[in-house]
Amino acid sequence: MESLGDTKIKKLRLQSTSGNLLRMIELNDEIITQIEAHGERDYPHECGGMLIGHFHADGAKSVMETFPLENARDEADRHDRILILPKDVMRAERYAREKKLDVVGYYHSHPDDLAVPSQYDLDHALPVWSYVIVSVEKGKAVDVRSWQMENDRTRFNDETLVSTGSGSDRAFNT
Repeated sequence: MESLGDTKIKKLRLQSTSGNLLRMIELNDEIITQIEAHGERDYPHECGGMLIGHFHADGAKSVMETFPLENARDEADRHDRILILPKDVMRAERYAREKKLDVVGYYHSHPDDLAVPSQYDLDHALPVWSYVIVSVEKGKAVDVRSWQMENDRTRFNDETLVSTGSGSDRAFNT
């Protein structure tokens, strides 16, 4: 039997204003809570991790798990920058493959700043992946947004973030 949440997700997948693949990422409430908690735990420093899940033919993504990673930046630089080492990305990719999943994106926090990508984020991003950003103000997560970079790497676009868990069916960026 199809739930109201399933219907909502199908409708969102059908929406596309430009004929391009839909920019949407599905996460359950537990995943969102994990991302918020990681941001709060590492505050006042940036945190980050990988999003493990599935790519769908319509351009949407589903996140099944987070893969938290350490910020390898020097202590003094961690407030406004994160460094994820290549060996840690490889570890996340290997983990995803073992579970027959994909790395579909990356999440990180912006301490005392908006959940909006910076120029630094744009300069270090890859097309196709989702970039979930949690804004953490004074130690408390206050906003979660998702972004996807244009294929020509010129800018990020809002990506609809749909929470599919616990019957809440929260939608963000809509």
